[in-house]
Amino acid sequence: MTLVTTKTLSRAFGDSTTMLRRSLKHMVRYPSMTVTLIGMPVVFLLLFVYVFGGTLGAGLGGAAGGRAEYANYVAPGILLMTIAANAQGTAISVAMDMTEGVIARFRTMAIARVSVLTGHVLGSVIQAVLGLAVVTGVALLVGFRPTAGLAGWLAAAGVLVLIAFAITWLSVALGMVTKTVEAASNLPMPLVFLPFLGSGFVPPESMPTVLRVFAEYQPFTPFIETVRGLLLGTPIGNSAVLTVAWSAGIALAGYVWAKALFNREPAA
Repeated sequence: MTLVTTKTLSRAFGDSTTMLRRSLKHMVRYPSMTVTLIGMPVVFLLLFVYVFGGTLGAGLGGAAGGRAEYANYVAPGILLMTIAANAQGTAISVAMDMTEGVIARFRTMAIARVSVLTGHVLGSVIQAVLGLAVVTGVALLVGFRPTAGLAGWLAAAGVLVLIAFAITWLSVALGMVTKTVEAASNLPMPLVFLPFLGSGFVPPESMPTVLRVFAEYQPFTPFIETVRGLLLGTPIGNSAVLTVAWSAGIALAGYVWAKALFNREPAA
């Protein structure tokens, strides 16, 4: 029994590694998608820091005020937007496999079924990490000045990877449930706008009542507050616990949904 289990795990690991290589090769061969997914958060960062930063930063009430204050405030929200934008690329990639018949072919092959989805997820998380590194570098250039030490940076990186892992599983399911690539590109779009409707760009206290309530109870607000607290030393409160809970719930829901869609027999 142990030998069979070991062989099964070894096969699943080997097949997942193969699928990961496939995903990474696809990313290298079609770099325009990666550039687009990274470029959008960078454009928003530059726009909000240099166009709106002076006014919005003055309203934050910090000692520095102005653009410098706002660069620190908005950078964590842009990092979460980077993860959400990457989800759109994941859904498109999965939808392309579905519409081109690749997934149907994988279903008939003697490979571990979980490896097909795992390859997409791991490849997308690596792409998200690359995007986060680029956006963080640009944020530092435009005035982002985190106060975290090595432990804080490592903790923030771990939280971002956890969130990326969860959102990626959801985006895989979104890519599989759509019938066309165009639909797959649109379905994850609400994720990109959730940082706007959270604490990513302005404090929720400044919003009208309905939006403030939504901002306080949607997942991206604790995501942002946790990253902001780890990098800048602002109060985290229960945001870290909520981040872990939301991430676990989203990852589990996305995995179960994606697995059910993958195992579903195609219509005759």
